[in-house]
Amino acid sequence: MSQTVAKANYKWRVVDIVVAAVIAVASGVIFWGWDVVSAAPLTLFESVTPGFEGLLNGFWLFAGPLAAIIVRKPGAALFAETLAAFLELILGNQWGVGGSLIVGIMQGAFAEVGFAIFAYKKWTVLSTALSGGFAGIGCWLYYWLTHPAWGPLQVVIYLITSIISGLVFGVVIWALHRAIAATGVLDRFASGREEARV
Repeated sequence: MSQTVAKANYKWRVVDIVVAAVIAVASGVIFWGWDVVSAAPLTLFESVTPGFEGLLNGFWLFAGPLAAIIVRKPGAALFAETLAAFLELILGNQWGVGGSLIVGIMQGAFAEVGFAIFAYKKWTVLSTALSGGFAGIGCWLYYWLTHPAWGPLQVVIYLITSIISGLVFGVVIWALHRAIAATGVLDRFASGREEARV
C-alpha cells in the first residue's frame, strides 16, 4: 500500500504539539540516562579507532524521526529533538550547553531533511531511516566544528559511523512507530489510521 499522503495538512493541532512534547520529554530522559552510562562504551568504541564511537550516536538521534513519523508535520523533528536536548541539559550531564542543546538543534534540523526531500509527503521506512542518517550528519558536523584537532581519518570515520548509527535507529524507529500504531493509540493521527488500513 502506498504510504504517500494525498492531501497533506501541515497545520499543527493541539494534540500534535502535546504528543510531540511527550515524545520529546521521554526522549530527553532517555538521552540523560544514556549520558550517565555512555562513558565506558564510548571509550571502548573509540579505542577501536578514533571516530568509531559515532556508531553509538543513534541513542541521541531518535527523538526527531520518531516525533516526525507520528505527528507528520514539518518541524516536528526539530521541535522534538530540541526539546529533548533541552531537558537533557537541565537534568545535568557532562556535555554542557554545546554538547546537549546546540548539537540537539543541529540534529533536529538535519533530521527534517529526510522527510523534506520527499516534500513531507512520504512517510516510509526509507524517509525515516534517511531522517536518522541526516541527524547523524548534524551530530557529526557539530563535533567536527568543535574539535579542530581531529585528523582527516577521524573526521571521515566519525561521519560514516554517525550516518550508519542514524540509519539503523531510523529503521528501529519506523518499526516502533508501527508497533505503537497497531495498539490504536495513534488513531487521531494519519500515521495511526494508515496502519489500521494495512
